[in-house]
Amino acid sequence: MIEWAMDDGTLRVTDADNTELSVHGGELAVDGPGPDIQRPVDETVVVTTDELRFPHAVAYAFSLGSDEQHELDPDGSPLSLPPGEYVVDIDTEIKTYLRFSGSATIEKTDGFEETVVTFPDRIRVVVGFRSHHELPAGTITVPDTPDGIAAGISHLASSHKTDGPDRTYPTLRGHPSRLECGDSLEIPDCIREDFSGSGIELVVPPEYESLFVTAPLAYYLQATVRTSDRRGTEPVRPTLRVPEFAVEKRLSPMPGLESDVERLLRKTFFLDCLVRNSGPYGTALAEQSVLEVLGLDADELYEASPQERLATYLDVPYAAIEHRLPDWHLSTYVSPTYESVESLPFLLDRLSMIYTPRTSELEGRELVERSLEDFYRGGARGSGPEPAPLDRASAGKIASVDIVKPELRNGRVHGWLADGVPIDVFKTTLDAYHNRLDFIERSSDSTSICVVLNDPEMAGEHDDVARIYRQRSEELTMDVTVEESLTTAELARVFEDEHDFVHYIGHCETDGLRCPDGYLSTDSLRRSNAQTFFLNACGSYYEGMGLIEKGSVAGAVTFTKVLNDHAIKVGSTFAKLLVHGFSIERAMGLARRRIMMGKDYAVVGDGTHSLIQGEHQLPITITLEQLDNETDQYLATFDCYSTRVTGSYYFPHTEDNEYAYLCGGTSNFTLSASGVHSLLHETDASVIYDGDLYWSKELADRFDR
Repeated sequence: MIEWAMDDGTLRVTDADNTELSVHGGELAVDGPGPDIQRPVDETVVVTTDELRFPHAVAYAFSLGSDEQHELDPDGSPLSLPPGEYVVDIDTEIKTYLRFSGSATIEKTDGFEETVVTFPDRIRVVVGFRSHHELPAGTITVPDTPDGIAAGISHLASSHKTDGPDRTYPTLRGHPSRLECGDSLEIPDCIREDFSGSGIELVVPPEYESLFVTAPLAYYLQATVRTSDRRGTEPVRPTLRVPEFAVEKRLSPMPGLESDVERLLRKTFFLDCLVRNSGPYGTALAEQSVLEVLGLDADELYEASPQERLATYLDVPYAAIEHRLPDWHLSTYVSPTYESVESLPFLLDRLSMIYTPRTSELEGRELVERSLEDFYRGGARGSGPEPAPLDRASAGKIASVDIVKPELRNGRVHGWLADGVPIDVFKTTLDAYHNRLDFIERSSDSTSICVVLNDPEMAGEHDDVARIYRQRSEELTMDVTVEESLTTAELARVFEDEHDFVHYIGHCETDGLRCPDGYLSTDSLRRSNAQTFFLNACGSYYEGMGLIEKGSVAGAVTFTKVLNDHAIKVGSTFAKLLVHGFSIERAMGLARRRIMMGKDYAVVGDGTHSLIQGEHQLPITITLEQLDNETDQYLATFDCYSTRVTGSYYFPHTEDNEYAYLCGGTSNFTLSASGVHSLLHETDASVIYDGDLYWSKELADRFDR
């Protein structure tokens, strides 16, 4: 769903996920809805203008009168289009297409903050928009049988918009249909009609463990999942089949199946990302040379059928590309039960790996040691002992949480949809995923943020985060309110009102969140309409889980007592990352590394959820290190990935760089101090430097030499 409106000369576009795009133009006039433009769009409008300005984005131009394709040079050189019929692809957070007749110039502004399309005179342009995130189309009912669940998983791939390698682009993978439990298999006609299958089959034992673990591979390959008959007492070997080419790839039984699926999915997805470069949306990709080394013809594979591509990929040894594979963005540990089946569409929408959950007890000082391992070190801020700030805990008793150690497999971020409270993961529930859909369907003109200070002694964090939110509201459509010393009834109304984010600063005890007149237990709420939250108080885990059960999507909590100075550091950093588009889990992961006891903080609910989207599609983190024996040389390491989507790429704006890099892989550049200064001015990113975390533009002036 796309909605648009003109506001003070600006075309403002929003989708159902509250993603916002602002399009500026010279005396921009909107003439109304537009015709189809032969691109996958949700909405079109006709505008009249001589200029269109978008947030910084990759841009392509396609000539409709020939096979010519042009790409805006990432280094900033303008792209001039001679007179003709064109469709221009602007890869903003809401996918945008321009169709027009005439000549045009496409360029980036000096600071790489905007992509600008200019025309010699005012002309009519058809502008098409497509949301990157969609609601599920229909619901599949599955019975409590392996065959029923296999059929349901098979049809989830009907949400793909292509079976070619372009399906690696997040915009061409729609949200899978819902799965719900029922007495018999029921697949709506619209889903059956959209499911064509790829000719690939995945045969697995008739057991839930194998079905859950193989679901991501089946979904991506658009494979038909079948269960095999047991023969004797021997375990049944899962098998990946490509019948057209008489290929059968036998996989290990559980638990080795987990590793086989991980390797197959990572290899196939990576090679598809390289092959897609031969299509209309190709770019100068740093990893592209891998295909030449492997002797693979990208042009042939791009035009090949899904069966032929997979058969070719299966011949590539995993060891030949393992060192080049980007990190996988997300892994979720799920109890493989019938009740958990409803979570699969949400996990596959994020293209998460799925593993079976295994834990062990934390031993001795292991929690402290894990915290110290993650703590940012280096320089004056990170190397010396921290002062002993005041304890944020009140005189009351806080709820204790029995934390366990999870056995984590591959992945940058980990979710836990199972029993137990483990560290190093976000603890999610099926409620959280259903709640996310409810909020997507709830339209809003702006992002509503409420900061609650329920203890005046904690005013330091209150002042910091209120300033951060208000500064950001100058750039995005945000409504920021600040409340102090709320009673239990007033605090309940804050959570029950429709806020997108509630930042609570105060105390939490066994009876709930402390208020001047008593305690508010989140279990007592009729419903939580706070989409996301941060309960920055001691021992707030159970109150946070209560908010998820009552309707929230995700939030940050604490396991135990936290120090006030630490809480201020985490709270202010989390606030800044959150309003710049970082997901809840990634924002907390970076923020808690500022303090020695960062493992005291955690995320509950769907940690992949983002409060808002930043100006750029994917949040970036840059690590800066001064090189040994060099006073003016720095190593800049870029890290760009998203827990919401995978398959995109990023372009580091550094001196002389000509390449884009796949998200999940890091890139390194040696820069002078002046180069670092230019980079930080031109890039909105979090920066790890000298043992602490900064925002790029705040740090830039340190390198102005």
